[in-house]
Amino acid sequence: MNFVKKSVGLLACFALLSGAHAANVLVNGSFESGLSGWTAGGTQASFPPLVVTTDGTTNCCFGEAVPASTISGGSPDLAGTHGVYFVDDLARQTLRQSVLLSVGSYEIGFDAYVPNNGFANAGDALFAGTIAGITLADFSVHGQRTHGGWVHYAGIAQILFDGAYDVSFNFTTFGGASADVVIDRAYIVTTDQGGGTVINGVPEPTGLLLAGLGLAGLAATRRRPD
Repeated sequence: MNFVKKSVGLLACFALLSGAHAANVLVNGSFESGLSGWTAGGTQASFPPLVVTTDGTTNCCFGEAVPASTISGGSPDLAGTHGVYFVDDLARQTLRQSVLLSVGSYEIGFDAYVPNNGFANAGDALFAGTIAGITLADFSVHGQRTHGGWVHYAGIAQILFDGAYDVSFNFTTFGGASADVVIDRAYIVTTDQGGGTVINGVPEPTGLLLAGLGLAGLAATRRRPD
């Protein structure tokens, strides 16, 4: 049975047992070293996934200042002052990392933030985050009730075979000024917690297929970087 939790800002923080003190298996999961350890791909008209400053004062996202993640628990890494911004108005963007996992139980997760100004745009976006074969988030940005605040997505993966497992974030837009997403604090840590999703084999490193929303892109002036 899937074990997926979500908490918003400081309102509904959660801690998942022993994973809190374990080291993060992911390289540069909080993006403090740029995109080191990650591979950006897909197609984009103007902007690939960007590492931006998330300190609450720097206008990183088309005039909007994004704060550092306020989530308590989750990743053992500090939020720091950087995250990855998915923003292009007509693109399918991907961000990937492959990790070697041994048989065992792992807590997995990441934090996401929907900027207010992007949420107000007419065009929608699809976003998905998959870690170790488990899709923790798969949503339409306009379908999110929470924007302008950090949300935590997490789960437990039971790995039955040693091997390489894929971590991927996928972002798709359809034209016109579109919604956007910032992510931070991606992680995989060992835990003694049971339950979760059993992963019976090593997933192939294929991307998550995202279905189009069928929304017509509204004509708009192409956004420019700050």
